[in-house]
Amino acid sequence: MDERKKQILNAIIKDYIANGEPVGSRAVAKKYGLGVSSATIRNEMSDLEELGYIEQPHTSAGRVPSDKGYHYYVDYLMQKEQISQEDVYLIREGLSNHLNEMEAYLRSCCSMISHLTNYFTMIALPQQGQGKLEKIQLMPLDDYRVMVVLYTSFGSIRHKVIALNNPVLPQQLAQIEALLADKLTGIDIDRFSYGLLKRIIGEFDRRQRLLDEAFVLLDQALTDDFSQRVFTDGALHMLSQPEFRDVDKLRGVFEVLEADDKVQNLLTKSEEAPVSVAIGGEMPDESLKNCSIVMANYFINGKKAGTIGVMGPTRMSYPKTISLVEFIANELSNSLSQLNKRR
Repeated sequence: MDERKKQILNAIIKDYIANGEPVGSRAVAKKYGLGVSSATIRNEMSDLEELGYIEQPHTSAGRVPSDKGYHYYVDYLMQKEQISQEDVYLIREGLSNHLNEMEAYLRSCCSMISHLTNYFTMIALPQQGQGKLEKIQLMPLDDYRVMVVLYTSFGSIRHKVIALNNPVLPQQLAQIEALLADKLTGIDIDRFSYGLLKRIIGEFDRRQRLLDEAFVLLDQALTDDFSQRVFTDGALHMLSQPEFRDVDKLRGVFEVLEADDKVQNLLTKSEEAPVSVAIGGEMPDESLKNCSIVMANYFINGKKAGTIGVMGPTRMSYPKTISLVEFIANELSNSLSQLNKRR
C-alpha cells in the first residue's frame, strides 16, 4: 500500500472510531490536511474499497473500515496512546488493594479496567493449580466424608469433599494432616504428581490403616481438575455503543456474555505475544462478529497465570485500549510475582 492510501485509511479509521458515522472524502480532505483534493481522496477510497480495507454501507454514504482495514491499522498505522499520569496512579493504587485475597483483588482489577476503557472486561483467575501450598486442613464431616481445604500463596482457597472407602477417626486425620503439612507446605502446587504423593504416603506407618485413605485424599484433592474461573465487568457499556442499537445484535452479544463457558473460551484464544487482538470475523462466536477483543496475558514468576480481555465494538479505541491492557497486565504480573516471592 502506498503512503497516500495509508494516510487516507488512517484518517478514515480515526474519524470513524471517534464519531461512529461513515466517513466521506470531503471530511477527510477538510479535517486531515493531506494536501490533495476531495476528488483525489475519493479515487483513493475507491481503490481501498477494491482492496477490501474499507466498505460502503449505503450507495450515497461514506466509507467505514472493514475487519481487514482495522487489522492493517492495528498492525502498521496505529500509534499507541500515552497513558496519563492520573491513570497510572489509579492503576497502581487499584493494584495495591486486596493483594492477599486473589478473588477480591482480581474482581477489583476487572472493575477498574472496565471503568478506564468503558468496555466489557474479563479476567481469568490463575488456575487453582498455581502457587505454593500454604496450609492444608482435613475436616471430618462424618465417618465416611472429609473436607480437604487448601490455602495457596495467591490467596485462593480450594476445598473438596472426599468420600472415603473406610471410616477414619479424627485422631488419624490429624496425623495425616500433620504429615501433609510438614511435607507439602511451600511446594508449588503444579509440582504435585502421583510419584510425589506416593512417596509422601509411604512415610506413614504401614501397620496403620491410613495408607489407602491418605492416598485417596491426596490424589482426589490435589491432582483433580484445577479449573480456571473468569471475572467479568462492564457488560452494560455495550448498550452505549451505536453498533448495538439493533436489539437482535445486542441480544446475541449478551447471550454470549452471560455464558461462562463462552466467556472463558474467548480468553483461551489469547496468543503468547504481549498483546493480541481478535477483530470481527476472527471472534469465535458468530454473535460477536461486530466486536473486537484485546487480550494480554499476565505472569507469575515468568509462568503464564491468566489473561485479561477487553471487548468492545470493532470501532473500539484500539490505541487507548491496547496501551491500557498491556500496561495493566505488566503491573499485575509484577505485583503477583513480588507477592509470591515474599511468601
